[in-house]
Amino acid sequence: MSHLLRALLLSAVAGAAGIQAVHARRNWGATREEAAAALPGDEFVPEPAEQNTMAVTVEAPAEDIWAWLVQMGHGRGGMYSYDWLENLIGLDIHTIDRIREEWQHLSAGDRVVVVPEGYGPMPAGYAFTVARVDRPRALVLRQAPPEHPWNGVWSFHIVPAGESRCRLLSRARTEVPSQLGLRLATRMGEPVTLVMTRRMLHGIRQRAERQFRSGRS
Repeated sequence: MSHLLRALLLSAVAGAAGIQAVHARRNWGATREEAAAALPGDEFVPEPAEQNTMAVTVEAPAEDIWAWLVQMGHGRGGMYSYDWLENLIGLDIHTIDRIREEWQHLSAGDRVVVVPEGYGPMPAGYAFTVARVDRPRALVLRQAPPEHPWNGVWSFHIVPAGESRCRLLSRARTEVPSQLGLRLATRMGEPVTLVMTRRMLHGIRQRAERQFRSGRS
C-alpha cells in the first residue's frame, strides 16, 4: 500500500471517528429523560427518524426567554450563534442584543429564514415554516418536501424548572431518508449543526439572564 493511499485511509477513518464522536453528543446538555420525552412537533416526523435534543438551564422566567427565541432568524434578531462563522461563508447574519416589538409575533404559516435568497450555493435560500406557536412554551419549525429535501422539525421548548428558572430545549427530528446520499449528508452536516445550535442556546440564555437581572435590580 502506498504512503498516499495509507494517509488517505487514515484520514477517512479519523474523519469517520470524529463524526461518530460528535454524533454521540447529539443530546448535548439534555438529561436522559429530556432526550427520551415526546415533545410537541415530534408527531410531524414518523419513524424511522434521527433525533437530537439539546438543553441549557436559564436563570430567567419563560416570558423573558421567549422574547429572544421568537425573534430569531435572518432579517430579524439573528441566530444567537457564531455570527462571525456564518458571515465567513456569506450568510449575512447579525444577531442583536435588544428586544424588538415588531419581531415578537409569529403565527403558523410564517417563515423563519436561516439562509437568505440569493446566497451563492443556495440561491433560493432556506427557510423553515412555523408549524406551531405556544407562547411561551413551544415553537415548532417545519421543513418538508418538495421545498426541502428533508422531512423534519426543529422545535424549541421552554420548561419551567423552579422560580425564575427554566430549561430551554432544542430538538431536531428528521425522518431517515431512503436515499443514501441524503443519509450521508445528514450525518456529515451534524457536527456543524450541533455546535451552532449549542452556541445558539447559550446565546439566548446569556441575553435572557442579563435582561432578567437588569429588570430585577
